[in-house]
Amino acid sequence: MKSTSIFDTLILVSIVSIVSLVSLSSMKKEKPVIKEETVFYKVDTTLLKGFAAYPADATVKHPAILIVPEWWGLNDYVKGRARQLAELGYVAFAADMFGNGKVATEPKQAMEFTSPFYKDPHLAYKFLDAAQKEILKIKQADANNIAAIGYCFGGYIVLNAAKLGADLKGIVSFHGGLGGVTPDKDLLKAKILICHGDADKFVTLKDVETFKRQMDSIKADYTYKSYANATHAFTNSEATSIGKKFNMPIEYNGKADTASWKDMEVFFKEIFVTVRLVLNFQMLITTDG
Repeated sequence: MKSTSIFDTLILVSIVSIVSLVSLSSMKKEKPVIKEETVFYKVDTTLLKGFAAYPADATVKHPAILIVPEWWGLNDYVKGRARQLAELGYVAFAADMFGNGKVATEPKQAMEFTSPFYKDPHLAYKFLDAAQKEILKIKQADANNIAAIGYCFGGYIVLNAAKLGADLKGIVSFHGGLGGVTPDKDLLKAKILICHGDADKFVTLKDVETFKRQMDSIKADYTYKSYANATHAFTNSEATSIGKKFNMPIEYNGKADTASWKDMEVFFKEIFVTVRLVLNFQMLITTDG
């Protein structure tokens, strides 16, 4: 190997960093041609109907993002989020958690659909793992760069999957539950971003304090973001009308929605750029001259 000074190495790593950031920035400015498809897959005997959206160019690998819906299921709102992620240059896959793409139309039904997963986080992990296997079948998906996001119920699911050791670079929970399994430093691999409304009546201040204490106790790599005057489900533009219809303390908050999405974008750039920097640095120090 040719002799390389620490100074030269730092310069090269800096150049790699700048190039990576410029690449990601241009990826955001130039929206790629998007391909969409319905994906059928199974967990045991349950037939699932996922939704994928991703850049059509099969010559380039892109980070892959799993999406777990709110307790309503895989509806148009979730599909819209998948399209947004694809426009940012990601391979997005919205998971079906209930079977055959069915959705809940009222809270009692939604609770019926989600209760098994709240009772058994390992079952939820199993469904998310199945979705992860499917996203990797998409040629454009980068198997080394996978993350997951979730809304409300889905936020709880992706957070607990991370706690159980899911092989993800990071997870983002939007107004999701913070309970479930106790985090274990030997299992948790993913970096965590929590996007929480400070007026959320479903996730209490005690829940938040317990979550932070547990994360701090194992020195987890997590970021907690709080948005002023934002209730539960603040990212869903239909939350206000749904809240009025079913007498639920939820409403849309455009400012918090925009801010949390931007926070997610920054989070993804950080976790995926870090991976690229590490890989390039490893190549630098191991390449024979």
